[in-house]
Amino acid sequence: MPCWPDVSGASPCPRSWARGCSGAAPSASRATRSTPGPETETLVACALEEPFARLLDLGTGTGCLLVTLLAECPEATGIGIDLSPAALAVAGQNAARHGVAERADLLLSDWYEAVSGEFDLILSNPPYIPAAELDRLEPEVRDWEPHLALTDGGDGLAAYRAVLGGARPHLRSGGRVAVEVGAGQAPAVLAIGQAAGLTPLGTRPDLHGRARVCVFRAA
Repeated sequence: MPCWPDVSGASPCPRSWARGCSGAAPSASRATRSTPGPETETLVACALEEPFARLLDLGTGTGCLLVTLLAECPEATGIGIDLSPAALAVAGQNAARHGVAERADLLLSDWYEAVSGEFDLILSNPPYIPAAELDRLEPEVRDWEPHLALTDGGDGLAAYRAVLGGARPHLRSGGRVAVEVGAGQAPAVLAIGQAAGLTPLGTRPDLHGRARVCVFRAA
């Protein structure tokens, strides 16, 4: 049965996100930041706009997205993938701590490589910072987060080409893809998704009014 979350409250962020997920994994993942920033609340709220029974978190890191959404939707199941065994270990601890471990499968995978099956919802908070902008980051981010979790070493769009380009075979009919994006990247990411055969559903703003999430549906 799909999850119908209650998002009628004033806060755009579910309670389980406020509980948080502990542990900054020494991740070598290129699929996600090990510890999501507060702007990722927008991605969580977007995911909860429609019901889902099965979700895929590409680059789960510490598991915050996967754990939060499974905690909000007690009948849903999901898979979280990452390139880092250390990150997956922390994600497993967080899943157990919040009582969702039996509904969360954690896989060592390079994007869709080890993924099978179809999903109602595919999420990703990928490395989207262009390499040329790394030096402008706050020291607490630049000096502590693994660089592979922050940037693709190029234009910041490589992860979207992988996530959106490989999504269609893994989406159920009417399924959605939602990805967090950096400042000014939304038009390029929407174009990448459309070129991959997905139907763009627009963007969602963060608390500062910036386009923070791009959303697509299976065509």
